[in-house]
Amino acid sequence: LIREKAVADLYEAQVGDFYGMFKAMDGLPVIVRLLDPPLHEFLESPRELDVEIAKLEATGAPSDAIAEKRALLEKIDGFAEQNPMLGMRGCRLGIVYPILPEMQVRAIATACARLQKEGFAPKPEIMIPLVSVLPELAKLRSVAEAVIAEVAAAEGVELSIPVGTMIELPRAAVTANEIATEADFFSFGTNDLTQTTFGFSRDDVEGEFVPQYLNEHLLPYNPFATIDPGVAKLVEMGVELGHEGNPDIVCGVCGEHGGDPESIHTFNRIGLNYVSCSPYRVPVARLAAAQAAIKQR
Repeated sequence: LIREKAVADLYEAQVGDFYGMFKAMDGLPVIVRLLDPPLHEFLESPRELDVEIAKLEATGAPSDAIAEKRALLEKIDGFAEQNPMLGMRGCRLGIVYPILPEMQVRAIATACARLQKEGFAPKPEIMIPLVSVLPELAKLRSVAEAVIAEVAAAEGVELSIPVGTMIELPRAAVTANEIATEADFFSFGTNDLTQTTFGFSRDDVEGEFVPQYLNEHLLPYNPFATIDPGVAKLVEMGVELGHEGNPDIVCGVCGEHGGDPESIHTFNRIGLNYVSCSPYRVPVARLAAAQAAIKQR
């Protein structure tokens, strides 16, 4: 299903993408989150494939071609998940299919090496998503470091690329002291952390019962728009424990909360180093960060 040729084609495309990105951000850090979507987003649509099979049958296509498509459909159906956002995604995807993180890290390192030889100063950082236990991060970090070393040797350059992780599961937050021993930085993925703390599916609840909860004052505000105090406690715990495990660790937040002024004040109080948000939110986020810093002084 994840064909080597398709991965090779994606590698070539990613080298070009990273080359352009790192060149445009010359001298500035660029954090790249490794592939994170659920497995089904990498696969063909079973509905479209079913229609394709029906058309092949209606037009009298060769039986072997139809059989191949049917076999593919059966495999795709076998990968169906009841809760894909809690299933085969993030670091789990990279562990089960190591060809994916190896490809992406190789593309990052290759683009970085080429730019260095051209006189630029690229500063990529690699972020491993959805880690819940230390061995997951340790395994994928070792994969990344091995690939980076291979590229450095092949290209004849020295590469120093930090490797960090996203803290977006409650277990990761409460064991952040362990996870920090294998991480150069933390980025708190507060969208997923909110989902997994509340047991909410963001894609479902925001259009279903959250409006009613707000109208009936069961919730003071949408927890996916402004950080919830309970989720903020997990972030604070993760920051404190992270510094216990690695005193030099850099901690930030990525997600919609990173552009919300009230959340930014909370993150500043907690002691985060930075927030990351959608481009259109950057001006508001910078203003809120400045106000939070002044208020703190």
